Amino acid sequence: MKKILGVLMVCFLSACASKTTQPTSEVEDRAIGGGGMGAQDGMGSGGFGMDPLKDPSNILSQRSVYFDFDSYTVKNEYRELVLAHARYLRDNANARVLLQGNTDERGSREYNLALGQRRADSVKNAMLISGARDHQIEAVSLGEEKPRARGRDESSWAENRRTDILYQGEY
Repeated sequence: MKKILGVLMVCFLSACASKTTQPTSEVEDRAIGGGGMGAQDGMGSGGFGMDPLKDPSNILSQRSVYFDFDSYTVKNEYRELVLAHARYLRDNANARVLLQGNTDERGSREYNLALGQRRADSVKNAMLISGARDHQIEAVSLGEEKPRARGRDESSWAENRRTDILYQGEY
């Protein structure tokens, strides 16, 4: 009888205990705030009240996914970034994003609009697979109309081949 009572007491106490979960990876740790007091309240590593979307030490402050020439495949180096934004959307049901697909100036206007849309859709699909909801994401193409760099060299073109992630209130 004592054993049963002891087991029941342990079960009861463990059920009442608060649970603290640890991030499962360094990327998740950065996505929820990067450690310290800010990580516990989900507000970022800059202290209380710091928006993780604006905290420069948080992966969520990175907002561009870059692509190779004539490609719309999300490169491996950007998968963790896309995953972090997908988790943020999953955990913040009211959050909304606009994905703007961009291209460099090479190619016809029609081709670039189509390629920009495929790039935005590619990021959207990766976010959906990772837990974001369809109604939270709008994907559009800007084609070559919104260049980040104005040069006519590979470095400038590479800067313009991207999808930008903009949260509601930023567009």
